[in-house]
Amino acid sequence: MRKPPDSFTASELRFLRSLSTPYKIQRFLDSIPYHVAGTAFSPRMVMEQRTAHCLEGAIFAAAALRVNGHPPLLLDLEGKRDSDHVIAVFRENSCWGAVAISNFTGLRHRPPVYRSLRELAMSYFNDYFNLRRQRSLRTFSQPVNLSRFDRLHWMTREDNVWFIAEYLCDIPHTKLLTPKVERALTPIDKRTLAAGKLGMKKH
Repeated sequence: MRKPPDSFTASELRFLRSLSTPYKIQRFLDSIPYHVAGTAFSPRMVMEQRTAHCLEGAIFAAAALRVNGHPPLLLDLEGKRDSDHVIAVFRENSCWGAVAISNFTGLRHRPPVYRSLRELAMSYFNDYFNLRRQRSLRTFSQPVNLSRFDRLHWMTREDNVWFIAEYLCDIPHTKLLTPKVERALTPIDKRTLAAGKLGMKKH
């Protein structure tokens, strides 16, 4: 019999604890297919369905990080003429790293070597582009601690957790580029586009 929606089952906890480092969490996300659908799975549903898109993967990673001693933090990257990208962030030795899943090759894991969140966000810049070959990353949010949603059982719900996505859209974001720098941006080359699309799952 399933436990109440505010707690993981014993088997779920064992699995999450087996993902004892950010790298192990990333390896799990890399092992499952990218989920092209209009859903917002909770971590429980990601474990059941074994698939995720970027929002779902980041929320799952935040829960796994929490079980293993890190705060459950998400950061939102905002694109122009492009989709947002959500990553789970963590700190080790005073540096920031990230766990993420994406339909684009270069928008996944970042090792904890970035001294600031701006540095971490900018590490995604060259790989953050749309299919028109436009470099599209423009802003980033501050980390959101998902414990603020504990009363809504965000880790174990069996329906969508769109309230997390809505919150990420509503919070302030910091600009990464000045207007002058933005106007001077050039398109990515075709090889970079092909590399970014490697293994892409189409709608």
